[in-house]
Amino acid sequence: MNTYILRRLIQLIPVLIGVSLIVFFMIRLIPGDPADIMLGERGTEEAREQIRRALGLEKPIYEQYVIFVARLAKGDLGDSFVLRRPAFPMILERFPRTLFLATYGVIMSAIVALPMAMWSALKKDTLADQIIRGFVTLTLSMPGFWIALLLIIAFSVKLHIFPIAGFGDNFTETLYYLFLPALAIALSGSAVLVRNLRATILDVLQSDYVRTANAKGLKFTTVFVRHVLRNSLISTVTLLGLRVAYSVGGAVITETVFAIPGLGRLLVQSISARDYPVVQAITLFLAVLVISVNLMTDLVYAMLDPRVQYE
Repeated sequence: MNTYILRRLIQLIPVLIGVSLIVFFMIRLIPGDPADIMLGERGTEEAREQIRRALGLEKPIYEQYVIFVARLAKGDLGDSFVLRRPAFPMILERFPRTLFLATYGVIMSAIVALPMAMWSALKKDTLADQIIRGFVTLTLSMPGFWIALLLIIAFSVKLHIFPIAGFGDNFTETLYYLFLPALAIALSGSAVLVRNLRATILDVLQSDYVRTANAKGLKFTTVFVRHVLRNSLISTVTLLGLRVAYSVGGAVITETVFAIPGLGRLLVQSISARDYPVVQAITLFLAVLVISVNLMTDLVYAMLDPRVQYE
């Protein structure tokens, strides 16, 4: 186990190098100069040159990348061009809100997907199964931002039940304010979970050990919970772990639609301002987070299935 974890952590190094290369050069392909954005249309060329020199943008791009990697090796993610603050503390300020929203959405996804998948599998080919499968197909065909806008129109504009934007000042208010964003994440992610878990449950129900357990006269509830559901959840755990990482990384859309002051919104604002260090820092931070979540997901396998070996 320890060797497996160490090997996965070592694999993190080339991944981060690749991510840093892609982000560093791709962000600089976006039209627009940070100096022009900071000064506006009335800024003089002399003022622009002074800002470029102050930010180190007058140097060749390969030299800028070497400086970036050298600072990164020291744990320095750079300073914001716009706010003149270290990028990492800015990330730490916003990340708890994004993590709360992502966790809220994933928990809601599990609450929605688990009973729907079980009911659909146990009522295979009935009207209930057809309704659930139709719901899954519908949500899969709708992009996340479209679901978010529909929820705002229905529950905020028309019914006035939930607020359109905001985060709240305490835990209870946060749960209330983030209900619609979390529901948007849940609806867009639960469809995949329902399809996967339903198919796995149907497959496990046909296995020999389930037939043997039924032949022994065990209660159906006992057989379903201890044999069917536990073995069916292995692949679903993978998807659920990926949903956590995707929800954090994909918070750009949700936080922008609902005006949530999280990491995703900071990323959008930084891209618009051509704030290169902040964009690079957020992207690398999310890359480490995704890899860490994938690693933890793999380790959970052993809890669900003792047959899993790490080599």
